[in-house]
Amino acid sequence: MSNKPAIILVHGFWGGAAHWSKVIVELTRKGYRDLYAVENPLTSLADDAERTRKMIAARKGPVLLVGHFYGGAVITEAGNQPNVVGLVYIAAFAPDAGESPGGISAKHPPLAFPNLAPDDDGYLWVKQDKFHESFCQDLSADEALVMAVTQKAPLASTFGNEISEPAWKHKPCWYQISSEDRMIAPENEAWMADRLKARKVITLKASHASLASMPGEVATLIDEAATACST
Repeated sequence: MSNKPAIILVHGFWGGAAHWSKVIVELTRKGYRDLYAVENPLTSLADDAERTRKMIAARKGPVLLVGHFYGGAVITEAGNQPNVVGLVYIAAFAPDAGESPGGISAKHPPLAFPNLAPDDDGYLWVKQDKFHESFCQDLSADEALVMAVTQKAPLASTFGNEISEPAWKHKPCWYQISSEDRMIAPENEAWMADRLKARKVITLKASHASLASMPGEVATLIDEAATACST
């Protein structure tokens, strides 16, 4: 795997780096060792993109960025670094310049939108008793419970943060659509995937948490992207 790029996995709202756990295992089984998962603060797009840029800069060779959910906006903003060779979007936002995740969501509001609740400090949560049906309806109740209790809430203002220069206009892209997604409308995912002119688009009959419910298929797409970027 020495000729393959390093893979940096970027999580989204209401989750941390551990949301990638099953994909990490699958990629390791495929022979990947140069794997990293960013732990973003979810305090602003600028903060999260800077954290991701530092992870990119720490790798001396080529890097493939993989973003889930809001992590797609992060890799879109951070992915113009010269050693980034490709972008993989997993049920993710891929905004254009001047667009925000909130603005895209307004085109087709997600089914789970009523299940979000702000707290007094400006953080936005998925209601615990609604997390399973909203985020990961194809996972077990136990897995959903752990995700709900350990969810990492973003500052609500992050939804309105806009992209400056989108990396997907300069780097090859891949996209996975979740047809049963309740956190990003599948119509929005299909629209973004088409706009990216992605080299490959796959649709999985999965919840928003496809990285946990169908990690084999997600890892295969990442592997295909990494292989393409190494030739």
